[in-house]
Amino acid sequence: MSKFQNKYRIPSARLKNWDYRWAGLYFITICTENRKHYFGEITDGKITLSEIGEIVEFEWLKTFEMRPDMNLWTGEYVVMPNHFHAIIGIGENKFNSDCDHNDIIEPRGRDAMHRVSTNNHDHKNHDDNNPTHNNTNQFGPQSKNLASIVRGFKSSVTISARKINPQFAWQPRFHDHIIRNDKSFQKIQDYIEKNVSNWKLDNFF
Repeated sequence: MSKFQNKYRIPSARLKNWDYRWAGLYFITICTENRKHYFGEITDGKITLSEIGEIVEFEWLKTFEMRPDMNLWTGEYVVMPNHFHAIIGIGENKFNSDCDHNDIIEPRGRDAMHRVSTNNHDHKNHDDNNPTHNNTNQFGPQSKNLASIVRGFKSSVTISARKINPQFAWQPRFHDHIIRNDKSFQKIQDYIEKNVSNWKLDNFF
């Protein structure tokens, strides 16, 4: 995770042999189309959310109320002027009860939410409109997983946001990182917490 504080869009292939239904912690980043500032503005280290920005926060929290069957957990999140960061936990549930991945570790926090693989390759530029675009991933069906969560969230925001601004659009893809240990979790959590105050150093500024 080199240069994590300065660069979180790390290009790499989709993680092979990983089922995104599996219990674990994930760090996601979702951007607006062309990085347009729909969600608010930052002044003196504080963000003032626009009406659309408030919709983003509302719909994110609503995501967890709407999916009790997936045993989800929300960690730190932040709505930025043109993107959204969040830590999301997928707990053990009936859709991943056949989980058969090895080398599990459990960082501090809710144990079921923090069970993640120690396999390598943990970054991906994920097309939520085509979650099966990489044929090397043999897991399916591609529902009740990370991509379906993000897809539903983005859709809900878009429907409401376009009533305010018909031009609103998300970037088609989103970025994800599988959080594999407590050190990574703490680093990402700290990054999210400081994202507003470090806005001028952000690649999306």
